[in-house]
Amino acid sequence: MEGFFKLISYFQTQSEPVYCGLASLSMVLNALAIDPGRKWKGSWRWFDESMLDCCEPLENVKDKGISFGQVVCLAQCAGANVEAFRTNQSTMDEFRKYVISCSTSEDCHVISSYHREAFDQTGTGHFSPIGGYHAGKDMILILDVARFKYPPHWVPLTLLWKAMDTVVWATGQRRGFMLVSRRQTAPLLVYSLSCKHESWIRTAKYLVDEVPMLLSSNNVKDVKYIISTVLTALPPDFAEFIKWVAEFRRQEDGSQGVSQEEKVRLSIKDEVLKQIQETDLYKLVTDILSSEKNVCQNKMTIDNQDGLPNIAASDCCQGAVFLAGKSGSDRVCSRETGVRCHRSNSDKPVWIASGNVINCCSAGSCGYSAVHPTSDDVLTALLLALPPQTWTGLKDNDVFQEITSLVSLEGLPPLLKEEVPLLHLFS
Repeated sequence: MEGFFKLISYFQTQSEPVYCGLASLSMVLNALAIDPGRKWKGSWRWFDESMLDCCEPLENVKDKGISFGQVVCLAQCAGANVEAFRTNQSTMDEFRKYVISCSTSEDCHVISSYHREAFDQTGTGHFSPIGGYHAGKDMILILDVARFKYPPHWVPLTLLWKAMDTVVWATGQRRGFMLVSRRQTAPLLVYSLSCKHESWIRTAKYLVDEVPMLLSSNNVKDVKYIISTVLTALPPDFAEFIKWVAEFRRQEDGSQGVSQEEKVRLSIKDEVLKQIQETDLYKLVTDILSSEKNVCQNKMTIDNQDGLPNIAASDCCQGAVFLAGKSGSDRVCSRETGVRCHRSNSDKPVWIASGNVINCCSAGSCGYSAVHPTSDDVLTALLLALPPQTWTGLKDNDVFQEITSLVSLEGLPPLLKEEVPLLHLFS
């Protein structure tokens, strides 16, 4: 019951009938003392259901509920380590071992996804944290976040497994459980995903649904052809969902200095980028992007320093400095830039640039040289993050072995191996 005391301190009731996943996760995140990185109310930093919207808009959750994969995504976005298992990916004995391990620790908690029917309860699919384990009776304490319906209750572990080993009608996938723990390093060191953006939806659909079909329907002869095929057909706006994590975070009291924590994070970020660039996959991607004309157009749209987005970013920054009456030594950084083409009365195109900028620091005072990911880095990371089943349709076994070796995480350095799984948001 070691994990119980932390959890019970943050026990809450879901605020909406379908917010069981959000309530369970915010309860666990607070029990793990994970910093949300932003204020809840007043000066307090605290996880609340309303803050868990990075993977799915709350309006959609309120209307349709939330899936197992989306809860995993939310936990990762919030800065937690997550090991997720559907029942067809584990066994009841393994589940018991995980429950015992987390119940005897304050550093790990289990969230279960199950169907209430097995307990003769009203309702259907539900999420709740597990609060403890009774070894003598092989029973599990469920801290039901729907407290307006049921108080905490003990159920046989075998019965909970039966309740989890059910199929979600909407997805055709089984329910399961996830182990949530505190991450040792800062989350999303290099890449931050805007999962709600339409470009992410299109890109995820392309990568998960269309790429396997492309590879299985073509006579693929070598790995270079695979990479070229994937990169050539990328959606035109695929890069929009990848947002560079800000070079530094302002202290909430308005301080303009860079914290020691941020300096450490920046050095780790630089190291991750270097590790990406040392992979064989990166070298192959770079070679293809630089040599094939049909792919270079995609590269230019996201990486050309003379392209409109970069010009717009530069202009927005210069304009912000001018309007604020600052000197040229003051730096501002562009966080988001938009470029749109409009027709004027004379039918000539007019390009309008807009952007959000933040005040950075005076030249030379930052104490670091920011390293930004290029399109080569981004594409390499995306290929490393693709689900393993992407390649199973390849007919040539030698090509299959070569590509799986290139995208395998096994041989990656520890920092990069930790970074890439954060992009595994396809479920």
